[in-house]
Amino acid sequence: MRHIYALIIPALNEAETVGALLGQVPPGLFSQVIVVDNGSRDSTAEAAAAAGAEVVLEPRRGYGQACLSGIKKLHPSITAIAFIDADLSDNPEDLARLVRCFEEDQWDMVLGSRVLGSSEPGSLMPMQRFGNWLATRLIALAWQAHFTDLGPLRILRRDSMGRLNIRDRTFGWNVEMQARAAQFRFRVCELPVGYRRRLHGQSKISGTIIGSFRAGTKILWTLFRCGIEPFSPK
Repeated sequence: MRHIYALIIPALNEAETVGALLGQVPPGLFSQVIVVDNGSRDSTAEAAAAAGAEVVLEPRRGYGQACLSGIKKLHPSITAIAFIDADLSDNPEDLARLVRCFEEDQWDMVLGSRVLGSSEPGSLMPMQRFGNWLATRLIALAWQAHFTDLGPLRILRRDSMGRLNIRDRTFGWNVEMQARAAQFRFRVCELPVGYRRRLHGQSKISGTIIGSFRAGTKILWTLFRCGIEPFSPK
């Protein structure tokens, strides 16, 4: 089956990078490219539009909220959804490898693993590495699904996305997606991807001690909630 792909890029105050990111997305992969401006105070929306993206304005803050708002704007023809962050830490060229793997049509989701790949010194902080290890270990213990990373670079089937019924609207979005995918026994493949140090601005999660603590707490709470709530896919 030949999929029709969309790319969703949640963005908050990423005017300095979003245009360059869009310029590095391999041509011809995506029928629809959506940048969701999540209440930026800079010219993120203008930069994204100038680079040719469809811009969705979502003033309600939250990574998951931005992703969901992008999903709601997908064309009916789209059958697979890719996600990448707007800060250029992920290498957009890796999207082509994820698409080629996904085109084998034996996967419900393909994840880019920064842990399996090569990351620049200082790009993945010790707190992030520990958080990834702990969260993926807990998922393995609870649902016998083995991941190495909770990174943002990923592709999944549109119908699979709909069945997961993800509730989190903040930075628990990715971990809930993977926990629910584990519960539902999705076929998941991880590919090694590159990861770079952020050149502009500050990470909304790992840029501060408070942000890292909040992210860690959120991840643990999300996994706990996934474990105690009955799983009811749509």
